[in-house]
Amino acid sequence: MGALPDEIKPAMQGVIPSHVVTCSGDGTPNASAISQVYYVDPDHVALSHQFFNKTVRNVAENPRAVVWLISPETFDAWDLELEYDHAETSGPVFEALDMQIEAIASIVGLKGIFKLRSADIYRVISATKNVGERVPLPEIAEPTGRR
Repeated sequence: MGALPDEIKPAMQGVIPSHVVTCSGDGTPNASAISQVYYVDPDHVALSHQFFNKTVRNVAENPRAVVWLISPETFDAWDLELEYDHAETSGPVFEALDMQIEAIASIVGLKGIFKLRSADIYRVISATKNVGERVPLPEIAEPTGRR
C-alpha cells in the first residue's frame, strides 16, 4: 500500500488551489500557491513547474517540501510531506499535467498564458489528514455576523 490513500484524490483535482512550502539550504522558507497537485501513483505526485523559480532553487538545496491540500467534497485538509525525485519535460505525466493546467487556465479565462516547464516528481513521505486541526473552510467562507 502506498502513502496516498484513495480518499485524498478529490483534493488533487485542482478545484481548490493548494500550497507548497519549501526551505532553502539555510532554512529560509518559501510558500507558493499551486493550481494542481497531480496524482502519479500511490507513492508519487507531480507539481507543475511554471513560475516557481524560488521553489526550484530551494528544492535543489533541500529536496523536502510540504503541500497543503483541501478536498472540495469534504473540506478535509491534508498535509503531504514530500521529497523531490526528478523533473520530466515530456512523457505521459508531463502531457497529462499540461492538459489539466490548460483546462484550469481556460476555466478562469487565462487560456494560453501558462507554460509548463516540467512536471516535478516528488516521492510522498507521508499524507496526514488534518480534520479538526484547522479552521473549517465553511466557517471561513461564512460572512461575519451570519453564524
